[in-house]
Amino acid sequence: MKECRPVAVPRGAFNFCKYTVASIFWLSLIFQSKLLVVLGFLILLLSAILKVKNAPLVFLYTYTINKIFPSKIEILDEKAVCFAHIVGTIMSGIALVFLYFIHPLSGWILTGILAVLKTSASFGFCGAMKLYSCLNNPNGQCCRFGKKVKQCKSK
Repeated sequence: MKECRPVAVPRGAFNFCKYTVASIFWLSLIFQSKLLVVLGFLILLLSAILKVKNAPLVFLYTYTINKIFPSKIEILDEKAVCFAHIVGTIMSGIALVFLYFIHPLSGWILTGILAVLKTSASFGFCGAMKLYSCLNNPNGQCCRFGKKVKQCKSK
């Protein structure tokens, strides 16, 4: 079991980050904008590097909207959130490689899959954070996919 590294962030800031990133990928699909995919990639990359407390969208919300309308504090596992950001960065990076260099249609399909996954995770369904928690904590929340991966891991 890996050690949990708790970090406190405003719930509104964390939600703003999740919904904004999902929206960016949906908007990139709607408008066929590669630049929006690049923006999503950069936000996820910076979030993975800077960690959740200093992630660009969390930081922006915390020092603007949260000052006017404070939200409750949410305790998150910094490692799980970082894992989710790394997974999103890799997926969006692969989509960008396809969009710019290999096969644009495949890149848009990958972007669509990423948009669906980010939206699913934003609404609390099986996302990379839950998968990390499931695999690294015996009491972690597991979705159906996480349980199957955990079974394969233990064999």
